[in-house]
Amino acid sequence: MSAPHRPPVDLPEPTVKLTEGWHCLHLYYKIDQAALNALDPETRARGCEEVEHLLNPERPGAPVRLQTSVVSGHKADLALMAMDEDPLLLDAVQQGIRASGLGTVLTPAWSFVSITEVSEYVPTIEQYADKLRLDGNEPGTPAFEAKVNAYKQRLPMMNRQRLMPDFPDWPATCFYPMNKARHPHANWYLEPFSHRSKLMAEHATSGIKFAGKVSQLITASTGLDDWEWGVTLWARTPAYLKDIVYTMRFDEASARYAEFGPFYVSYIMSPDRALAHLQLS
Repeated sequence: MSAPHRPPVDLPEPTVKLTEGWHCLHLYYKIDQAALNALDPETRARGCEEVEHLLNPERPGAPVRLQTSVVSGHKADLALMAMDEDPLLLDAVQQGIRASGLGTVLTPAWSFVSITEVSEYVPTIEQYADKLRLDGNEPGTPAFEAKVNAYKQRLPMMNRQRLMPDFPDWPATCFYPMNKARHPHANWYLEPFSHRSKLMAEHATSGIKFAGKVSQLITASTGLDDWEWGVTLWARTPAYLKDIVYTMRFDEASARYAEFGPFYVSYIMSPDRALAHLQLS
């Protein structure tokens, strides 16, 4: 009789929690006006109190990141973005809204499930040094070493922001999903890594031009949702959202290989202001 199969001793314990990075959930709701009109005043008031409490990022047991915004256009009315190491904390917000007094009023319009990651195209310190050499910087010189040391100091902070991001205190936000193309004449996944890395470096250079204007978060959704990545943008003003998307679409990584889903533009508000703006409270 063969011995029972035992997993390697170095495997982590089974868990839904992430040990590196956070789960990310985008939720979009539409208001059912007929259902709202049918609510008695007491149920409506109670529902607003319940939803406002659920969306309070400071409440005990809230996800580590929780942001509310109101959506421009007909696709949705209310948007939520939640992040935490535990996906059940994110789901609890969704289930709490469903079970609240506004559960029949706030009807799901769209959602997106993803997790944070450090992209494989983020250069290591060694790769960054190699790029400096290829750009004509002489190894061993003070200028070369200063650039390498500066990148070495920035990299942990940049990776932490990718895995456990802080949200900027800016008013406009935009979310959209995307894929990399698999067309016969433009298949991203058949390109060698060196070529893909070069194209992504060019793409990143375009984005850097918007530092201080736009903050970007890429979350991974391959195997988790219908698209491969989700892109969340925050901007100081809505015009910057248009400017950065338009500018970066001319990069080959985008122009040849990117496929985009729906765009949801919304404006960040506190939960009480959002409910009042949507004429729910």
